[in-house]
Amino acid sequence: MAPSQPDETADRPEPAAAVDPVLPEPVRQRTVALVAAVLPQLAEADLPAPLRKVAKFAPARRAKLGGAAIATQLAADASFRDQAAALVRAEAGELAGAIREGSVPGAADPVEVAALAYLLRPAGWRAMVVAAGAAVAAETRSAEVAAAVREARQEVARAVHERAVARVEADKLRDELARVRDELGGLREEHRRAGRALRETEAARQRAAELLATEKGRLARAQADHEAELRRLRARLAEAQSAAGSARQAARDARTTNEARLWLLLETLGQTAVGLRRELGLEPAAELPADAVAAAHADRPPAAAAAAKARDGDDPARLDELLALPKVHLVVDGYNVTKRGYGELSLERQRQRLITGLSGLAAQTRAEVTVVFDGADKVPGLPPPPRGVRVLFSKKGEIADELIRRLVRAEPAGRPVVVVSSDREVADGIRRHGAYPAAADALLRRLGRA
Repeated sequence: MAPSQPDETADRPEPAAAVDPVLPEPVRQRTVALVAAVLPQLAEADLPAPLRKVAKFAPARRAKLGGAAIATQLAADASFRDQAAALVRAEAGELAGAIREGSVPGAADPVEVAALAYLLRPAGWRAMVVAAGAAVAAETRSAEVAAAVREARQEVARAVHERAVARVEADKLRDELARVRDELGGLREEHRRAGRALRETEAARQRAAELLATEKGRLARAQADHEAELRRLRARLAEAQSAAGSARQAARDARTTNEARLWLLLETLGQTAVGLRRELGLEPAAELPADAVAAAHADRPPAAAAAAKARDGDDPARLDELLALPKVHLVVDGYNVTKRGYGELSLERQRQRLITGLSGLAAQTRAEVTVVFDGADKVPGLPPPPRGVRVLFSKKGEIADELIRRLVRAEPAGRPVVVVSSDREVADGIRRHGAYPAAADALLRRLGRA
């Protein structure tokens, strides 16, 4: 830009009605950067409210984040613009003074000149801004032209390169075509040789087919002879298998008959033993034969009398003997026991106390324990029973005695079942089915001892 002559109206303010020109984007960015650099030098009272927070930003972020606010205040607040211009003029040095006087150096950056002119506002500053815009536009067009020239040169270089590559590829294709022609000639020769070999092979196959037909005739005759021999052998095998089957069937029939007789004998003996035990009311032996001899030798009464007392229904020792039997099932008449032992408690507390005691007894003896109570419809919301104890309630219209009898009848013959109840009818009824009765007091003393 050529230096301009000083104007007599350099410091004369322009009319207020004049409209500020639209700054080119490079000029706007440079103007915002100049003002952003001097924002911290202004007193907080002199800063517009929107820029007080921007002034505290880091220098790199001040123009980037607060550029829009700075540009708005420069256009709207002349006082702020003048204060900022004074600080920028001090920072710009000689270039600012030259612009102020209207003598702009020709080598100066037009964007810098336009930004300083917008802030300092000397006479003719609008023309400086317009000239800077034209210079920027010219530089942009020049850059575009240079880019187009570079792109055209690159296209030409690519075309030349592609042409050279095409030539190389054409040479390769010519060489490949020559090689394929040579291979084709070789393949034709191989085809002629293969044709001759095929004809020779066909003649050999014909001779082999004739030999195969001859051998098939011989094989058919040999196979016929073999099948005839096989039929004879199969007939003899069938006869042998029939004889063996008859012998096995006879042996199975004899064994089945013997097993049936043996099973019937054992079943009769077992049922007879169970019936005799039930009829005689035999209890587990508490005294061995040698005990009587030892008692007589010691000149004291045998232990039979003491054992008879120990076998009384209310003796916990007798209950211990029964619970020591293998696979024993203990069935307890619940309320019959609790009303004798805990009658002062409520029914719920009675049940809870008995079930807790039976849980410990089951853990000690490993016996199967079932306790039966009357009236399931009277005890809603029961807690789950402890491990090892089965808790049952009689249904409506049924008493606990009937449920106990059904439990005893459900057990297989020969399994020891002990029923604890002081009800004589219950004791008599279960004794007829092979179960052992025990008194409620015996269980209560056994639980109290535990």
